[in-house]
Amino acid sequence: MTTLFDKIWDAHVITKVEDGPTQLYIDRHFCHEVTSPQAFDGLRKKGLKVFRPDKTTATPDHNIPTENQDKPIQDPVSKFQVDTLTRNCEEFGITLYGLGHKKNGVVHVVGPENGLTQPGMTIVCGDSHTSTHGAFGSIAFGIGTSEVEMVLASQCILQSRPKTMRINFTGELKPGVTSKDMALYMISKLTTGGATGYFVEYAGEAIRNLSMEGRMTLCNLSIEMGARGGLIAPDEVTFEYVKGREFAPKGEEWDKALAYWKTLKTDEGAKFDREITFNASEIEPMITYGTNPGMGMAINDSIPTLDQIDEAGRISFEKSLEYMGFKPGEKLIGKSIDYVFLGSCTNGRIEDFRLFADFVKGKKKADNVIVWLVPGSWQVEEQIRKEGLDKILNEAGFVLRQPGCSACLAMNEDKVPAGKYAVSTSNRNFEGRQGPGARTLLASPLVAAAAAITGKITDPRSL
Repeated sequence: MTTLFDKIWDAHVITKVEDGPTQLYIDRHFCHEVTSPQAFDGLRKKGLKVFRPDKTTATPDHNIPTENQDKPIQDPVSKFQVDTLTRNCEEFGITLYGLGHKKNGVVHVVGPENGLTQPGMTIVCGDSHTSTHGAFGSIAFGIGTSEVEMVLASQCILQSRPKTMRINFTGELKPGVTSKDMALYMISKLTTGGATGYFVEYAGEAIRNLSMEGRMTLCNLSIEMGARGGLIAPDEVTFEYVKGREFAPKGEEWDKALAYWKTLKTDEGAKFDREITFNASEIEPMITYGTNPGMGMAINDSIPTLDQIDEAGRISFEKSLEYMGFKPGEKLIGKSIDYVFLGSCTNGRIEDFRLFADFVKGKKKADNVIVWLVPGSWQVEEQIRKEGLDKILNEAGFVLRQPGCSACLAMNEDKVPAGKYAVSTSNRNFEGRQGPGARTLLASPLVAAAAAITGKITDPRSL
């Protein structure tokens, strides 16, 4: 009686240190410009090569601009980061989807859409939201720069085995409720530390009914409740998504892989260290009101009052509301906003743009809002144009930007100014995350679309 996590983990153990960590083999290593430079420098100092360069794929995403990508990057720090990644990949023989490459984009969008992400794999990247790839039934987690060096040098990593948790979502989602709302609901219930030390498997009817894009969004946000990662057992939805993609197995290799992938599920009666169940039909469109992803509520609810907050957390709660310019007990519906951001490794996929475009079709963008619509990759951008979504967006007054991490984090030109409110489909609402003094409200693509049309926080179901 074994869990899905245990099956994949055990298949990748090289050695186990007594009373210490496990040496785990890594199938796929993703790399970007922010967390890799010191790792490559470490290899140089030790006189080492990359052990298996074909197992590492790199793409710049955090620092790149989302306009005029055909021109040199203006910001000197960003330019240096991106140029350094290019030099390192050339020197060590690593595949790079550089700026201007048709496969360039946000690393956690690029991996799945090219078939590099597959069920049963162990996957790492120097980026916390590597948990995204767990949607395919893989063990995927973020690592630090010293660990990036370890993987480059040996294709292995030293890791302590996490505990296991299963989160079941029973029932069906209501219309207008998305996987982003599921995630924000879950984090609001469990808090940002509620899954610390665990690897989470998501299960239940509502999970099975999600598309691959929806599953990636949910797994992406696992890290925001402290989990090491999240994963979903692969099924026909998974296999259909992977089949035919460039780096997916072909012919006899596909048949062999598929036979193995079909064994990747938790055995009946397998025990988890912790198990939680939520009723999906109770979830409403969500929005955050504070400065961590756990400070979320149904869009029509009121911000909690002080007496609803544990005494130990009241000081940080009040500090958070002061930063956001909100009051305890206040409703957010109808509040004016300044920016809307659709994109990131959380919600920058084709399905997110379909949802947004479908909602704004025949409507007009509010004059008081600046809207950044940023595809997660050039392949997503191409699909947007192929489906004519760009025309719908243009007619409604929106402009499509070029791929990149964009306003998810203040490492590029897309920064929200101090004091301004941004309804964002990204993953983090920490102080200054989208720019010094910026105020972020996390939400789904539908809630973002409603805000972009009305210029204020709006329940999308009311339009």
